[in-house]
Amino acid sequence: MTTVPVPVPLPVRSRVADLAAVQIASWQQGYLADRSAAVAALARLRRGAGRTAAEMPDLWSLVDTGPLHERDGERRALSEVELTRAEDALYTACTLWALHQQSRGARMHRTHTREQPGGLGAAVRRLMPPNDIDEPVRGRLVRAATASTPLVLAQRLRDIVVLLRRADIPLDYGLLAGQLYAWQWPGGPEAVRRDWGRSFHSRPAARHAGENTPPATAITDTASDTDLKDAS
Repeated sequence: MTTVPVPVPLPVRSRVADLAAVQIASWQQGYLADRSAAVAALARLRRGAGRTAAEMPDLWSLVDTGPLHERDGERRALSEVELTRAEDALYTACTLWALHQQSRGARMHRTHTREQPGGLGAAVRRLMPPNDIDEPVRGRLVRAATASTPLVLAQRLRDIVVLLRRADIPLDYGLLAGQLYAWQWPGGPEAVRRDWGRSFHSRPAARHAGENTPPATAITDTASDTDLKDAS
């Protein structure tokens, strides 16, 4: 008998994406304005990058998951599975953004638009020279896309974020949070891989003002470090 995969609850994915975007935008605004509370929040959040929410209980009071529990209008109460997966996606996106934003004077969370794609694939493509494919960098995206568990996925995304941070290339973390939620459902990894691949091939590489090209040695060094610590 063939088992039909349970589809991703799209309204919940949208709630996760919207909540991540709102919280990160608020922290980002405060951080760039050098507000002490936001600076302290970023310092705490970035320690959780590449780790699960369960490993970082000190962040539970920092990331506001309250809106996920709200039930008003058309919003129904989430099941325990939905809630757990939504919280994990939110924590992962917020902590990765904090790592990305650290010591950067420009917005590292930027909303995706057609004119300025903010998806992960497009961001990785901008790490490469125009009209050329950097295989070690592309391999980063492939490794993330083929992660076997949420923890491995978070670790491999962390390595990509380090490269994006060095090059001052922003990412839409609301979009990523929604994808991280979708990834946890049956058929989700395949759907997210398609999203990232489509984003990667959406248009020729184009670097925006203020973006720096990371040195090739940085990419090589990061790759070797990750291969040693991530043996999944």
